[in-house]
Amino acid sequence: MKNALLNLPSSHPTYQTWKGSLETIAFTPQAIKQTLLTLNKPCYIVRVDNKIGVTNEGYISPLENGNTPQIELLIATPPISLQQLGDRNFLAFHGVKYAYTTGAMASAIASEEMVIALGKQNILASFGAGGLPPQRLETAINRIQQALPQGPYAFNLIHSPNEPALERGAVDLYLKYGVKTIEASAFLDITPNIVYYRAAGLSLNPANQIQINHKIIGKISRREVATKFMQPAPEKILKDLVTQGLITELQANLAAKIPLADDITVEADSGGHTDNRPLVCLLPSMIALRDEIQTKYNYTQPIRVGVAGGIATPESTLAAFMMGAAYVVTGSVNQSCVESGASEHTKKLLAQAEMADVMMAPAADMFEMGVKLQVLKRGTMFALRAQKLYEIYRNYNSIDEIPEGERLKLEKQIFRKPLSEVWQATAEYLSQRNPVKLEKALNNPKLKMALIFRWYLGLSSRWSNTGEKGREVDYQIWCGPAMGGFNDWVRGSYLAVPENRHVVDVANHMMTGAAFLYRIQSLKMQGLQIADDYSHYYPVRSTLEV
Repeated sequence: MKNALLNLPSSHPTYQTWKGSLETIAFTPQAIKQTLLTLNKPCYIVRVDNKIGVTNEGYISPLENGNTPQIELLIATPPISLQQLGDRNFLAFHGVKYAYTTGAMASAIASEEMVIALGKQNILASFGAGGLPPQRLETAINRIQQALPQGPYAFNLIHSPNEPALERGAVDLYLKYGVKTIEASAFLDITPNIVYYRAAGLSLNPANQIQINHKIIGKISRREVATKFMQPAPEKILKDLVTQGLITELQANLAAKIPLADDITVEADSGGHTDNRPLVCLLPSMIALRDEIQTKYNYTQPIRVGVAGGIATPESTLAAFMMGAAYVVTGSVNQSCVESGASEHTKKLLAQAEMADVMMAPAADMFEMGVKLQVLKRGTMFALRAQKLYEIYRNYNSIDEIPEGERLKLEKQIFRKPLSEVWQATAEYLSQRNPVKLEKALNNPKLKMALIFRWYLGLSSRWSNTGEKGREVDYQIWCGPAMGGFNDWVRGSYLAVPENRHVVDVANHMMTGAAFLYRIQSLKMQGLQIADDYSHYYPVRSTLEV
């Protein structure tokens, strides 16, 4: 006789029996699902009068000879805690309860509210410092440290090849205020700034072991860059820092014995800057690279490899852990949450996005290099307009070379003002922030054109965050296909609308769901056949771990 929800092949052997109260055995759909979701207790699949049921109670006993009725134990799985997912060394090193973090989204989209809400639940979050002026970053540091004096929290350090002073300014602030963890992103090469941060936090503890006070999580998608972060800091940079009096000889010597980064976040197909790499190929490759480098250097504490890009559901979370990820990082999905620094209009667009509603567009910070980032295309014309600007930049050497008809279209449809006014505003901005670049642009028409076009690219992301009225079609919304996967998962649940999306809820559901699915897969691998409706995890408030 088959249970409509659970079934086993008739040949499934029985070697043990279950003992306990029959009243604890679940047979109805709702009771079975709740029993399977009780992760902190073992799960027993039993057969009673040819019916298969589930219980978290009782105990296992050997089969007994005789005529005494016995309840067959078909399958058993142990309790599972969310702390078992990922690398426990990650939890201890960062002082967190989950191998789950939220990544930095620039311009404070990963806001103070987001970092504080997660930090209060002992979940690591990275503040989106990219693109912020020093005064704004300093304000964020003070606010987050006041709310989380013991952490955990992290701050983003974004590579700024065109404006190295910004990168250095952020490092100076992190050192001034004792920021213990940074998430380094978009780095194309190792810079003195990140080495300075790392080495300046090194010392020896009373046991004569290296004490790492400045932790680095490197977000990387290329093996050649990952190699540099997995190795010790370059000797030449360390020597230069010693010569400048920024670090001591001891700190330089210690830095030569440890990797530049403690953790490497393998960034797959994500929102914003991305190489669109497939997770299932990229993660194993990076783990193999880590193992090669560990064999060479024999670090006392091996580098942990986590993953970002595409993490949006319990399924993708569990898949990452099963492939060997030490931790997972979410990004796009948090942008649609209440704590995000994005505008309400942007959050609504994100909550409607499907997986195919994204495309690549030129990046403001690396426009001239042709670097692209992934953005939302549904409900906005930004990607198409930005691509048009890059095509014009590539085809002409100056604003004056652009045909008059084309230039008028730009002024009317994209900039909504004469290009001469755009340049005037850009020049005023650069005179305060980067006078050297302004001087170069005055003598380089191609650079001047790029800076004019970057006016639109830069403001479009700000408009998205502030909710600029009348500019909705120009919103630049960084987004990966994970957003569509998340929306598919939560459709019909309380998380379907952005007003109900809180970053802590999302984190708890993702981790709880992953643990639940691990239990389900364990039962299936032992031969249990489970109806599909009862082998999926749906976000319900009552299932949240407290």
